[in-house]
Amino acid sequence: MNARRLTATVLCSAAALTALSGCKSKGDIVVDSGVGITAVRSRCPAVGIPNYTGDVTLFRNASDRSAAGIDVVAAMTNVRTQCNEDAGDKVFANVEFDVLATRSDTSGARQVTLPYFVTVLQGGTSVVSKRVGNVTLAFADGQARAQAHGTGTAYIDRAAATLPEEVRDRITRKRKAGDTDAALDPLADPQVKAAVARATFEVLVGFQLDEKQLSYNATR
Repeated sequence: MNARRLTATVLCSAAALTALSGCKSKGDIVVDSGVGITAVRSRCPAVGIPNYTGDVTLFRNASDRSAAGIDVVAAMTNVRTQCNEDAGDKVFANVEFDVLATRSDTSGARQVTLPYFVTVLQGGTSVVSKRVGNVTLAFADGQARAQAHGTGTAYIDRAAATLPEEVRDRITRKRKAGDTDAALDPLADPQVKAAVARATFEVLVGFQLDEKQLSYNATR
């Protein structure tokens, strides 16, 4: 992928944390009955697909990028992750996804191999690691559709994904109605917001596209 910022469509992103909304479950920081904030934040990363990388279009001829020239179209779906945050100094996340594809010419059996990436992103901007793998689609003779299953792994430093104790205390401290800071959102504090961002990780998975493929997805 190029150096452009990876804007993820995630299941529950850091933006949901700072807005105190979205996925109200383990992995978030949520308002607790208006009297404070209860930390139920997990060290496990959110998972998602960056914009324009969730599908890929292959053409029969590189010079003909019209609809009539399309050879194979594939889309990534059903992205999910299993995470173990309780073992050692690393948080381990296993990512799985399905690839659904169609082809225009159904004659003959055919295999199509597509590269994909698994990237760990910290704080919404910093790429921590990136791994590239391949998923192979097997089209049967006469069949226009094929499906494949892909997997990936990600390791996150446990200490980096842990909020400093003083930041956790500021977020979770109970406030009474008469307190001077009772109406203040601790996550609005720039230092707290920065600390939460640094401790927030995302695992992003998508097709490893070249510049032409990425441009096609972004402009079609």
